[in-house]
Amino acid sequence: MTTPEPSQRDSFTPLKVAFLHPDLGIGGAERLVVDAAVSLQNLGHKVVMYTSHHDPAHCFEETRDGTLKVKVGGNTIVPRTILGRFYIICAIFRNLHLALSLLLLSKQDQFDVIIVDQLSVSIPLLRWTGAKIFFYCHFPDKLLTKRESILKKLYRFPVDRIEELTTGMADTIVVNSKFTAEIFKQSFKTLHQVPEVLYPSIQFDKFDRKVDPTLAEIKVLQSDRVSFLSVNRYERKKDINLAIHAFARLLAEDAQDRAHLRLVIAGGYDTRVVENVEHHQELVQLAEKTHGLKTFTVSSGQNDVRVPAETQVLFLQSISDVQKLFLLQTARALLYTPTNEHFGIVPVEAMYMKCPVIAVNSGGPTESILHQVTGYLCPAEEQVWAESMKVLMTKSEDELRAMGQAGHDRVVGLFSLAAFVKKLNGVLQALVQSPSKSSSSIGGIIVVSILVVSLVLLYGRL
Repeated sequence: MTTPEPSQRDSFTPLKVAFLHPDLGIGGAERLVVDAAVSLQNLGHKVVMYTSHHDPAHCFEETRDGTLKVKVGGNTIVPRTILGRFYIICAIFRNLHLALSLLLLSKQDQFDVIIVDQLSVSIPLLRWTGAKIFFYCHFPDKLLTKRESILKKLYRFPVDRIEELTTGMADTIVVNSKFTAEIFKQSFKTLHQVPEVLYPSIQFDKFDRKVDPTLAEIKVLQSDRVSFLSVNRYERKKDINLAIHAFARLLAEDAQDRAHLRLVIAGGYDTRVVENVEHHQELVQLAEKTHGLKTFTVSSGQNDVRVPAETQVLFLQSISDVQKLFLLQTARALLYTPTNEHFGIVPVEAMYMKCPVIAVNSGGPTESILHQVTGYLCPAEEQVWAESMKVLMTKSEDELRAMGQAGHDRVVGLFSLAAFVKKLNGVLQALVQSPSKSSSSIGGIIVVSILVVSLVLLYGRL
């Protein structure tokens, strides 16, 4: 796409925009698309969200309170998995089914732009709507899975090839960090598009709210212990184990800390996702059996329980927005454990709340966190993390306030929703003014559409 003059990017034309997102649950990707949708709608664009799954009990408030129009499709034929396996194939089927639903409805809703993220497989079909296709790449899907056997490599080869071909069919491609932009370039060697970087943002007003300490969902979290906080989905790739190992080492090195510290592990938890259920149990076993720590688990919405005072590791499943706000307000530090995280919105939220962050020194957090200024960037080694936690325990209140304020100021300057919306709207305005795909590109779209459908049908017979 040709980069337009600034005057073109700053102009405004109300657009009809559709979002196509696989699962409107609770996570960083979901937070980003919801914020983008609400912001564009507030600017005056007409916005509709399409998804294959939307559970009102497990989603962000804006998608259930009527703020956003949400349409669910692509979920009536293909399950999420087949006996806990073939996740990506089922995801492809569901995504194509959802795209076909949108395609059939496009005669009623003629969209100017369709924003796609996570899965690119539907892009060739979506091009038949006549809308411009905007693809937001959180991270190449081909890098989110391991290939530990020849069979798995053979299984993934056509899927990876489809991802690269279909990603290249988008009119414009945007990524969430400079780190992801470089990984994109390394992963998709046949693509010549240079993606723009659009950092995710947070809505400051959501974090400026006061928390009512008398709420039942807050009372269950209150404790006299100093808390270290981990916020991540219950997934193995998030390396929450590192937080438990480091916390246990911190306690082992100073017996006095055992009486007044606790680790709170909170994050997205979905009983439909086998890994969430399994990994929670693995983490409980690690804390109890390996390190001899006392744990307690509070399920989503379970506000009528009393957390034992001796609890050293508290597990929280799918916390509410107000619970997250309270935890960030009261934590000594956020422990952000993923390695090579694509961006990482939680550290940004923590810094805005003046909460120092300890994170792995790789990926997106190296672009948001300033080492020894807003927190600490460390190798994924439990000893180093324990030492950083100990440093934060010994800092004075004035030193902690200074570090917290530095983080807050950095977020306000770089990751505001206003900056995010301005750049996103500029990209969309430029996109609708850009030339349509050439005839040769259209031919390629036809070929890839046929290829995608053929391969999906082939897998369906296996």
